[in-house]
Order: sequence, then C-alpha cells, then structure tokens
Amino acid sequence: MMMNPNKSESRESTELEEAGGSYNDEGNGSKSNNEIELTRIRLMRSFVETQDPSSKVVDDLMIRRFLRARDLNVEKASALFLKYLKWRQTFVPNGSISTSELPHEIAQNKMFIQGFDKTGRPIAVVLGARHFQTKGGIEEFKRFVVYGLDKLCSRMPLGQEKFVFIADLEGWGYSNSDIRAYLGALSILQDFYPERLGKVFIIHAPYIFMTVWKIVYPFIDKNTKKKILFVENKSLKSTLLEEIDENQLPEIYGGQLPLVPTQDS
Repeated sequence: MMMNPNKSESRESTELEEAGGSYNDEGNGSKSNNEIELTRIRLMRSFVETQDPSSKVVDDLMIRRFLRARDLNVEKASALFLKYLKWRQTFVPNGSISTSELPHEIAQNKMFIQGFDKTGRPIAVVLGARHFQTKGGIEEFKRFVVYGLDKLCSRMPLGQEKFVFIADLEGWGYSNSDIRAYLGALSILQDFYPERLGKVFIIHAPYIFMTVWKIVYPFIDKNTKKKILFVENKSLKSTLLEEIDENQLPEIYGGQLPLVPTQDS
C-alpha cells in the first residue's frame, strides 16, 4: 500500500519500518522482485516527499538506485537519499560545477572520458600518476570528482544507469599517494552516486600501491567491492576487450580512441 503524505508522522514511521526489510527477505510470497521494488519505490517516494518537497522532481530510477544500494530497505534508503538532497543543494547550488572552479585539478590532466562498453556504459580513464595534492586542497578535489561523475552521467544513453572506470596506476608512487582524497572520492561515489558504478578496472598497479589499498579497502562497501577488478598486465587487452569493443577502447590499451580530457568531452 502506498503511503499517504497526509498521514501522521508516527504512521509514516511505522510503514517505513514495515517496508524496511532486506531485498532478500523471505516471506515475500509470490511477489516478483519487480513488484517488491515498485512497492518500495512508492513507499519511499511518499515518505521523502513529505520530508523534502524537492524530491518530487526526482524520477523513480533514482529512487530505485538508492533503494538497491540499501538492499531495498526503505528507511535506510530514505535517510541516504535525504542526505543526498541536502548535500547537492549546498555543494552544487547552481546545478553544475564549472571548470573555472577547478583550476588546479584540471591542470593535472588526469581524467578522460570517451567511448562506451558493450552495454552502453560510458568509460572514464583516470591516470593515477598524474594526481598530486594541489593548492586547491581537498575541497577542490571533491568538486572535481563531482564534476567528472556528472559528466559521465550526462553521457549515459537512454536506459543506462551505470559507468565504467579504468584506473591506470602506471608510474604511480608515494608522491601520488593521497589517502584523504581517495576516501573523499569513495564517500562521494558511495553516498551520492549509489548504483552508478558498473565496474572499475585497476591496471598497472605497482606493488607499493597495495600498502595504500589495505588502508582504503575497509571503507569500500560490499556492493562496490564486487565491481573492482585488478587486471594483470599480461591479460590487459584481452580482459578489456571482453567488455569493450576495440573501436571504443583507448589507443593506449590497444584500441582506436584517443584520450579526451574530461573538460573537452
């Protein structure tokens, strides 16, 4: 049953608790997963619209992504979604971030967007050895992350909701290590772009990177961990070609596309 926005606050809380079970809950009878999702989308929408009227302009696909990120638990998904709305209103008040706000990050020329994988997911390439802490600090870096993720989302064809990253760590050293930035990017991705990540190919990872990886890994949620793949150099091209056609793969990995900086994509 869909929640009525005019019901009392206590009634809304009760219905949220009743709908807040896991996606894999037993006892759902003959309901299909789609029916369960549709029911919880309606419940969540009714609740969040009473808490923040700006949520009325959000489509059901976004509601569903937040639900899936919290195993269809309506209460947890609603809390995350309302947090997202407040963050977006303060962090991106004009609706988008311009390159003029990112002079130091843009100058590093470290993120590129071009091509699509075989399912239509846009591809981003990040060159880890070009990242250094800048005068812009962690705040400019976070804005750069949002700028890049928004660019990727804007390139998604109709019916596609996810993107792919190729994280290239060739030449990466301790001077590139920036755990605060890595955790900041991870937090933005997991909290504010849930269920947007399709896969991350981590390539050319040097042994010394694993020291940093051990620090970052505990902060990665279980859903994101499933989407991370370390690729050995000897199988790099064949692995990428399993999911990306050669005419959509960057030239530096044996494909046909030149790297296009994010700001020019």
